[in-house]
Formats: sequence, C-alpha cells, structure tokens
Amino acid sequence: MAIASNLVLSLSSDSLSHHDNQPRIPLILSSRSHSVTLLHNKRPSSLALRCSNNSDNVSSEKDTPIELKFSAFPTVMDINKIKEILPHRFPFLLVDRVIEYTPGVSAVAIKNVTINDSFFPGHFPDRPTMPGVLMIEAMAQVGGIVLLPEVGGSKDNFFVGGVDKVKFRKPVIAGDTLVMRMTILNFQKRFGLAKMEGKAYVGGSLVCEGEFTIVSSESSP
Repeated sequence: MAIASNLVLSLSSDSLSHHDNQPRIPLILSSRSHSVTLLHNKRPSSLALRCSNNSDNVSSEKDTPIELKFSAFPTVMDINKIKEILPHRFPFLLVDRVIEYTPGVSAVAIKNVTINDSFFPGHFPDRPTMPGVLMIEAMAQVGGIVLLPEVGGSKDNFFVGGVDKVKFRKPVIAGDTLVMRMTILNFQKRFGLAKMEGKAYVGGSLVCEGEFTIVSSESSP
C-alpha cells in the first residue's frame, strides 16, 4: 500500500489518555525512509502527528552526477581586475580570484594550487607541497588588494613590514584550492600602514594563520 509523502494526523487528547493514570512515556517512531514528528497544536485538546517520506530526496541526490553537486566560487574580481591592483606578475602572482571584498575591511581570495606551479619541481619532486613562505606571500598579496585601493594606489609596490604568530596547520599540495581571508585590524591611512589578520583554508580546514604588517610604497623612504 502506497504511503503519502506528507501526512498529518490529528489525535485528540482523549485517544492518548491513560486509564490507569500512570506517567506518560513519549514515543519516537523512525525508519530509514520515513520520519515521524509529534507536534503540539495550539489547542490543548489535540496533537498533530506529521509523517514525511524522505526517500525521494535521497534518491535524487544519489542520481545527481558529482560534477553537478558543487557550485563554483563567486567572482568579485577576476584575474584581470587583480592585475590592475597588484604589481606582481608570473611566476609570483599568487592570487587567482577574489570571491569576497569589503573595501577597507577585508578580502577573501583563492589560489588554485596546480602541479604546473613553478615551485613544485624542486619542492618536492616526490611530494609536491606548497612552500609555507609562498602561502605567506599569497596571503600578503590578498592584503595588498585590501590596502592599495585605500591609499589611492594601483599597481603600486607594497612591502611586508612584519609577520607574527604564524602557524602552519596542514600541508597544501598540488590540486588544493587555497582560500585566504585577510582582515584589517588597525589601519593608519596617513602612513599607508595596516595591521592585518590572515587565515588560509583548504576544504574548510585551517592550514595557515598569522598577523601581518603591510606597508605601501608611498610611506616607504
């Protein structure tokens, strides 16, 4: 016998009463393809029992090809826009796309780590691992995207004045997508000086973090 996907049954309080006045014990019903929820109605004299069939949703998820299950990162700045802000070029432009940008506050960008990156032949031939110093460089470049427009610069040079509290949590290897967030903690616009917090992730796991001091070339001697 077929069962409807959603079914609501109203049960009166009389039908659920105990004649022996013993304490009532809540009843939970469950199955692999159905879920049952007991809901209290606004009226004290009745309860609602809702049954739902989840088999259709599970089936549709299984039928969806894996290449259609995951959406792409959004694009706030593409590589051409990034090149208008940063002075870096191959092989040291380590930011591929900006996916979130709040002017003067923060930016989130990605670096697609591929086996074709110039550092992999030597680091390391048998285990291609992104050097930690290049993760720091990539995060600093994201910091430059936040800083340079605020000091009126475009393609201006900027420098890392200091890096503190750096921790590398996990290795980043070829095939990973490095997602970096840089947030300004303190900004002295007069001197083109920014203190930033940086965090980098792969697959939602933190792989690197630290605090950065970034200085624009306008404030350098």
